Amino acid sequence: MDLERRAFIKLAAMTAATGLAGSLASRADGSGAPAAPPLPDRPEIPGVTWDKAPCRFCGTGCHVQVGVKDGKVVAIAGDRQAEVNKGLLCVKGYHVGMILYGSDRLTQPMLRRNGQLVPIEWDEAIDIVAKRIMKSGPRFGFYISGQSTVPEGYVVQKLMKGGLSNNHVEANARLCMASAVTGFLSTYGVDEPACCYDDLDTCDVLITWGNNPAEMHPVLFSRVVDRLAHGDKVTIIDIGTRYTRTTERADHFLQMQPNGDLAIANCVAQQLLANDNYDKAFVEKFCNFRADRDPSAKSSTPIEHDAYVEYVEEVGSAGLFGEAISFEQYRKLIAHYTPEKTEELTGVPAEQLRMLASIFADPSRKIVSLWCMGMNQHVAGTAINNLVHGIHLLSGHWGKPGDGPQSLTGQPSACGTVREVGTLCHALPGGRLVAKPPHRRDCEQRWNLPADRINPKPGHHTVKMFERFCTPTETGGDIDTLWVQVTNPGQSLPNTRKLFKAKQELKDKFLIVSEVYPTATTELADLVLPAAMWVEKNGVYGNSERRTQQWFKMVEPPGEARDDCWQTLAVARRLYELGHSGLRDKDGQWLFRINDEKGQEVPIWEWEHYYDVNVDRQLFDEYRQFTFMKHKDVAPYDVLVKERGLRWPVVESPDGTFQETRWRFVEGADVYVEKGRQFQFYHSVTKDNRALIWFRPHCWPAEMADGALPLTLTTGRVLEQWHTGTMTMRVPQLRRAMPGAYVEMHPDDARERGVRNGETVRITTRRGEMQLPVWLDGRAKPDRGHIFVPFFDEAAQINDLTLDAIDPFSKQPDYKKSAAEVTKLTQTPPYFPERSP
Repeated sequence: MDLERRAFIKLAAMTAATGLAGSLASRADGSGAPAAPPLPDRPEIPGVTWDKAPCRFCGTGCHVQVGVKDGKVVAIAGDRQAEVNKGLLCVKGYHVGMILYGSDRLTQPMLRRNGQLVPIEWDEAIDIVAKRIMKSGPRFGFYISGQSTVPEGYVVQKLMKGGLSNNHVEANARLCMASAVTGFLSTYGVDEPACCYDDLDTCDVLITWGNNPAEMHPVLFSRVVDRLAHGDKVTIIDIGTRYTRTTERADHFLQMQPNGDLAIANCVAQQLLANDNYDKAFVEKFCNFRADRDPSAKSSTPIEHDAYVEYVEEVGSAGLFGEAISFEQYRKLIAHYTPEKTEELTGVPAEQLRMLASIFADPSRKIVSLWCMGMNQHVAGTAINNLVHGIHLLSGHWGKPGDGPQSLTGQPSACGTVREVGTLCHALPGGRLVAKPPHRRDCEQRWNLPADRINPKPGHHTVKMFERFCTPTETGGDIDTLWVQVTNPGQSLPNTRKLFKAKQELKDKFLIVSEVYPTATTELADLVLPAAMWVEKNGVYGNSERRTQQWFKMVEPPGEARDDCWQTLAVARRLYELGHSGLRDKDGQWLFRINDEKGQEVPIWEWEHYYDVNVDRQLFDEYRQFTFMKHKDVAPYDVLVKERGLRWPVVESPDGTFQETRWRFVEGADVYVEKGRQFQFYHSVTKDNRALIWFRPHCWPAEMADGALPLTLTTGRVLEQWHTGTMTMRVPQLRRAMPGAYVEMHPDDARERGVRNGETVRITTRRGEMQLPVWLDGRAKPDRGHIFVPFFDEAAQINDLTLDAIDPFSKQPDYKKSAAEVTKLTQTPPYFPERSP
């Protein structure tokens, strides 16, 4: 181990200990005694220079101080000036600098020849990509990530939709937060949370809906735990199918059956109405009611729940935005979900359901609801998002400090790069849509394009894109070339044998992968492009609370690895040189032309000149002009340079300073709310400044446990590893702490099968089988009939087995509910003749 590595590990340990010590001060007796003296902003280490950056992992957006010596990252410290984390990091964050230095970094372009990846030069690689795009035309797709930077996403967006007239662009955030997007859009008319992390510092009640922030967002959860340790009273209610580390801290655990969250939320609404303790004034002034269909066409009087469900099944949904219903019709429908009926549907005792409803009925309480994948990765993900927003609106627990719903994301820029830049098949920057002519015209004008350059037809969403890529061309596989950047779909997609690994047999399909390490995706790649990572390049991210964060390049990437943004620009330039007309604007100029201060074009497509100017700055400030239409005003790049991120809308004051917004749609906090309004949902679906309270019925999972497969398989993350482990599994400390995947079972389920703790067993679903060791009574405990497997382990790719059913509106897959069985290796597993070998 070299000196830099030893220094890094030593500092990581030191900052972890001191950061936690400062956070945990005075917890022993809960007396509220003064905390320890404040720590310095960054440790003093001879020869080390420091700069700011957001952490590379989850959507929390913690800021770190990065220490560099002799061209290497040698130290990491929590940034004490950052509001998000106040100097604290999680175990992954303290080791984030080590993700750059795995021994198997990809360092040169490689082309598959005769079945083997062989090194080639960058010029040849760029030429291959460009010519493949020219040949494929509308059969080309681009798949990026919530880990891509905002400028990287913007370049891909402009290339695909503005240059190639091609809407087959998607991001892996479709897999993790698309249902949150459709939930926000169909409730408020515009995406992203109105609340912020500050609410965690003042709430009286924290409700976790199917998520485990103690492990998945530990720095945010620590804000509440720290308050408890200092004597604050915060009631924690955990709603889920599995006892977790979050449950350990909870005052109440509502253990539900799969999809039970729908009925639970409806039961809260039923109790509020039945007991006449909903917030009448708030609802009458600021809300309308909505459902899939207005049944007034069927009946002049409100109809019962079961008749309504049958009616919608007969005529179908009216779409994402549904139809208006009356308050009386809403009351009639919601009346079905009594505590007793909901207990039948969910397994949650009626007494607990009444307790939850009574908390929402108390106007003196301040309630924060948190959710992430448990609600989003759901065949009714849009619906449950609507319902959780709805009970906050119905009860009036909305728009006050410490009082409101807060969706979290799993990636550092799922919000900034995907939701805001719009890198999805139906979207354009700043909340615009390809299907809307005024939005297309606006983008064409801003990009100086000929009229009608942007294709009005949405492209393929993620699951459909990969399904078509893995389908023979002659039988409908209309995607033949796919470029993947900053993500590992070979391990993260659901049902990967169908949606990714089937590509192996299709010789006319061509996969381009920009990556930092070998992965399950590069294993099938035809062309691999080595990429720079994190502080090896400039970047901008956008986190879960609308906070836009900037950082500068601090170290050089290894070998010939280069920025993803440069790779896209270099291909765009080669397309221009090859005569692709889409890469010219109306004036015949290259679509991505950047001039220096003298007005001369900078050849940013040449790597040796890419950093002659700050390309990120130019691209970000160009993109910024798109953010104003939906009041998502991000700060100018040069302002972000001086900040630890700012929450949009960021508005310029008369004195020239820029002010962020903590709470949207709230008078006094959001400058776009008109005086005297109190609350104003100024992008409302109904165009009357009102939010929508939805009725959405309970429904069962797409795949139910049955006789042959009596268990329900859920997948997810663990504290020590992140996503598919591409980065964290290269950090020795994290790998030792959590070296491989396992299956959690209930002890009674294991006993019935004759399985012991630590024994390797066979897991079977309708899509395949794999072998894993059993972990009984570990850090988490599934209910009877449930098993859990984390998805980080490349050697045990559980997504080979997961279902690919999707939400009808968001098109997000449900990874949480696959029918399964566990058997001893000596036993014969269930047999499914329809399954592909």
